[in-house]
Amino acid sequence: MAEEGSTRAVLAALAANLGLAAAKFVGFLVTGSSAMLAESVHSVADTSNQGLLLVGKRTSRRRATPEHPFGYGRDRYFYAFVVAMLLFSLGSVFALYEGVRKVFGAETLTSPLVAVVILLVGIGLESFSLRTAVRNARASRGHRSWWRFIRQAKEPELPIVLLEDSGALVGLVLALGGIGLTVLTGDPVWDGAATLAIGVLLGFIAVTLIIETKSLLVGEGASAEEVRRIRESLVGDRVPRVIHLRTEYLGPEELLVAAKIAVTASLSTREVAAAIDAAEGRLRAAVPVARLVYLEPDLDRG
Repeated sequence: MAEEGSTRAVLAALAANLGLAAAKFVGFLVTGSSAMLAESVHSVADTSNQGLLLVGKRTSRRRATPEHPFGYGRDRYFYAFVVAMLLFSLGSVFALYEGVRKVFGAETLTSPLVAVVILLVGIGLESFSLRTAVRNARASRGHRSWWRFIRQAKEPELPIVLLEDSGALVGLVLALGGIGLTVLTGDPVWDGAATLAIGVLLGFIAVTLIIETKSLLVGEGASAEEVRRIRESLVGDRVPRVIHLRTEYLGPEELLVAAKIAVTASLSTREVAAAIDAAEGRLRAAVPVARLVYLEPDLDRG
């Protein structure tokens, strides 16, 4: 269900941004607004990003090979990291450059009403995309706050779409405000100021995504709650305790678990094997994402 939800959210964002990129660029050509140009580049970057997220989901499903015995689950993290870098380079840096250029070389806007109409339509489309992402993320979020969900989620697509759509909505409002103030005051510097604000906003979102996706790409372990469930499930049926435990996510839906478990010295080889099999069964039932499990028995020396 989580997989289907993230795919729907990405497709909704892709459709919205594709149409918005074309409309905003037409608006820039008509009005000459730097905020509209920054928003056009922002939508182009977002459209490319959603395409990359879909590519990552597809390539991550490849079967394991001798060269990649643990599979390609981290492809999704790699493409998510590329998305964050694109958002920073194409979105934030360009918007900051264009904003500085407009502030120090202010140009008069033409036909600002066209830009206003396009931005209002854009707000409607982005609201639909964000609503789709929020609806599909609720099941994965649980009782966590939205910010905590974005920071802790192992599935990169939903947090990226949530941040991108939220940033896009705020960016559209900033662009609308910049154009509105330019029309009211007759000073095009407000358009440039709005473009700078869009650049700062995109930079914050991009840096946040870079930090989070880099952490996933390097390798993150299970959450504290998952570790607790793993330890509790391993104990029992001739396994008195867990000596030590290591976990790492190989992909959003694939957790590697390696543990040394204590067994009593009186058990036979057959009984030790049965105890390990039983512990593994309890673990997989308690934490379904634990796909790769390696358990090492050791004597319980207290």
